Amino acid sequence: MRISVIGCGYLGAVHAAGMAELGHDVVGIDVDPAKVAALARAEAPFHEPGLTELLRANRARLLFTTDIAAARDARVHFIAVGTPQSADSDAADTRYVDAAVEALLPYLRPGHLVVGKSTVPVGTAERLAVSVASTGARLAWNPEFLREGRAVADTITPDRLVYGVAEGDAVSVAALDEVYESIVARQTPRIVTDLATAQLVKSAANAFLATKISFINAMAEIAEAVGADVVQLADALGHDARIGRAFLGAGLGFGGGCLPKDIRAFRARAGELGVPDALGFLADVDSINLRRRTRVADVLEQELGPLIGRRIAVLGLAFKPDSDDVRDSPALAVAAMLRDRGGDVVATDPVAIPTARARDPFITYRSNTDDALRDADAVVIATEWAQFRALDPVATGQMVANRLVVDARNVLDVDAWRSAGWIVRGLGRAHALRVEDPRAVQHEPEGAAEREPDHV
Repeated sequence: MRISVIGCGYLGAVHAAGMAELGHDVVGIDVDPAKVAALARAEAPFHEPGLTELLRANRARLLFTTDIAAARDARVHFIAVGTPQSADSDAADTRYVDAAVEALLPYLRPGHLVVGKSTVPVGTAERLAVSVASTGARLAWNPEFLREGRAVADTITPDRLVYGVAEGDAVSVAALDEVYESIVARQTPRIVTDLATAQLVKSAANAFLATKISFINAMAEIAEAVGADVVQLADALGHDARIGRAFLGAGLGFGGGCLPKDIRAFRARAGELGVPDALGFLADVDSINLRRRTRVADVLEQELGPLIGRRIAVLGLAFKPDSDDVRDSPALAVAAMLRDRGGDVVATDPVAIPTARARDPFITYRSNTDDALRDADAVVIATEWAQFRALDPVATGQMVANRLVVDARNVLDVDAWRSAGWIVRGLGRAHALRVEDPRAVQHEPEGAAEREPDHV
């Protein structure tokens, strides 16, 4: 099948490559010439494991261009443009979705199918369906559930497919089944529903995951107040099958270009629909999440006093591992906050320094972890990259001026670090993880739970 993908950011580029992997001929269309040029060279314009390899393996079936007219020969058109937060409110800005559909209209024909994948306020699909129908084409909504860092696998082997179609629209269902033929053949769960429900699925999923993360971070605040250990608390909760351990990783909280703006947009839409109280709790979810960033700075000041002139190594800048995405990154926000409190911040990340520098050029960046650590008065684990989790506390201790680490992701082997002479401060772990403190917990198993929903 000939497919077009309008918008080639995190979602669209991976989707285009994934559809080619499934055997389709795909044209990816984007307004950014630099992004299109990189994709045409089979180079991922952002860090996403496996994407460059997928682009190279499917070059014969992929075309990338800035010309929307290239979509004319496609039968199915995926809309994968961004829906950022509006500049003057929490609502989603749907202008890019509207513009993509408007630009596509002249090239639509009877029998064509327009498929929305962007995360939009419920009601958007119904509005767009009117203009699409004027061409004789149909519109469906097929939300994505990708996680940055795992987006390739999530595209090719999704855990479910959701089709939102008009009542009785078996033609659109058949077309989507043809697109996803090999995925459907694997008995992947497939939910066929109405347009409104399909739009709500993504918003509701993100709201639930954000709530779960903020819940455990609220428990972290309680744990610190009473001298408990939130990691062990989460382990105990996670054994309850009704709760599960995933996304109960207390720490610095969630970020990225998806969850923060999506929960705000969802709440804003509830207000527009006349049911603001239904999602009023999401304001608290957002507030708890943002408090985690301030907490890191407060912990450092508890240990060091005023941060003016103190050298602080911040390990991690991306909002999660295996990504260079720093949109609403808790790690980058912490680095900026520590700088604003007078700290001499030196930050590092395996891949996100260029994107971080573009967002905040006033932080000192070092590409080498040892250079960031050297002579530091404190170390902050801000993104749980594998190389930061695996740091040798003894060797690391020889590079720093003061053995203080704030484990903002609760991923370190606390016993090993304390044994090497470090003061370890976790978020939500018994306040005193000091070697000399008689109240220190003797054994603290580290949970391996996933911390971020990481949707694109």
